[in-house]
Amino acid sequence: MLSALKRTGIDAELTSDPAMIKVADGLVLPGVGNFGVASRMLDPFRAALDEALESGKPMLGSCLGMQLLFESSDEAEGVGLGFIKGRIRRFGSGVKVPHMGWNQVTPLMQCPLLEGVEGDYFYFVHSFYPDPINPIDAVATTDYGGSFVSVVSRGCLYGTQFHPEKSGTSGATLLRNFARLLKK
Repeated sequence: MLSALKRTGIDAELTSDPAMIKVADGLVLPGVGNFGVASRMLDPFRAALDEALESGKPMLGSCLGMQLLFESSDEAEGVGLGFIKGRIRRFGSGVKVPHMGWNQVTPLMQCPLLEGVEGDYFYFVHSFYPDPINPIDAVATTDYGGSFVSVVSRGCLYGTQFHPEKSGTSGATLLRNFARLLKK
């Protein structure tokens, strides 16, 4: 993800220092891994992330990073950041898990993150999907054995269940859209 952000012109930096969150123009929570382990690893960052969101700092979570924006997950015990009310659900037995490959993202509403990529295909690798309590948080869906939410948004907070950094031209456009949000 770091390389993809830099290719879009974002001066991105990986950090393990919560103080860096305060001086950043925006935040990206990338993700591959286990919800429980990742949620525990976020503990030192929770206060800084809360402050960043309250201040209106744009934040983008992708895949596990997006899932961590929620309260909890079927995957493992642990407490997500709770920025979006709802739970991360495991796909049922009717589909091959993990869901891996290119699938279309269908917008439900206008969202600055999706400008220029409405209806495009993105690359997914996941076994879980978001189930927001408030339907207004669901920005786009994808079909995989039924419709599931694949993009969420709440204020300056955005999340994608897919990997923009692995999604070719469409992913690069989405990351450029996020870069524009940083400049506002």
